[in-house]
Amino acid sequence: MSLWRLSRGDSPLVIDVPHAGTVVPEAIAARMTANAITLPDTDWHVEKLYAFAAEAGATLLFATHSRYVVDLNRDPAGVALYAGADNTELVPTRSFDNAPIWREGAIPGPDEVAARVDRYFTPYHEALHAEIDRVRARHGHAVVLDGHSIRATVPRFFAGRLPDFNLGTADGASADPSLESLAARLLGEDRAFSSVVNGRFKGGWITRRCGRPREGVHALQLEMAQAAYMDEAPPYVWDPGRAAALSAVLRRLVSALADWRPGRG
Repeated sequence: MSLWRLSRGDSPLVIDVPHAGTVVPEAIAARMTANAITLPDTDWHVEKLYAFAAEAGATLLFATHSRYVVDLNRDPAGVALYAGADNTELVPTRSFDNAPIWREGAIPGPDEVAARVDRYFTPYHEALHAEIDRVRARHGHAVVLDGHSIRATVPRFFAGRLPDFNLGTADGASADPSLESLAARLLGEDRAFSSVVNGRFKGGWITRRCGRPREGVHALQLEMAQAAYMDEAPPYVWDPGRAAALSAVLRRLVSALADWRPGRG
């Protein structure tokens, strides 16, 4: 099975969704706990939320495999995203609820993790960077929107409820200030949703690695609270009513990111 679904667009905007995949090879699934097999930490339905963006000329890259196979948004060298905080690994060992993912004695060792990087991680990132390079060559710049979602309340990582929209630019290092300001304004306009910039989620490895403003690549991560568009309890049902309201905000955001040009906001 393909490791991603790709739809090429002709605008400067590339949207990637690394954590909505649900494919787990049988040999890997056989070693997972019963709870982990339900893939509770999936970024459920995010690919649906951004499907419209192809009409706006965005390039879409959606990973097909679960983050439990390998996390495409972690540093392959094993460096933690947030120093001193509780971080999940390149191949996660515990769920967001702090439950074991692997059966006793079945945690992948270093050699297997390296093999998964070669098999799943590296090809995805090569594909992502090829698309970024393609649109940058055409337009002189590229905008990367790294799309994510998470349950609104995850005590393992943060206290209280997350805002609905969590925009990250690595504290301003991954994108032009005018682009960050534009995205923040659009996400904050609809008072039905709460938003924050560079709060608990400042951008993962994709945002930090891809975002090179001086080289014409501007990256933003958008982490959305799942309660804003779906039922967070199993079986993780899509809620068309809530999703429609959130999608309206995303449509305005995607249009603005696709139209943005360096130097003129």
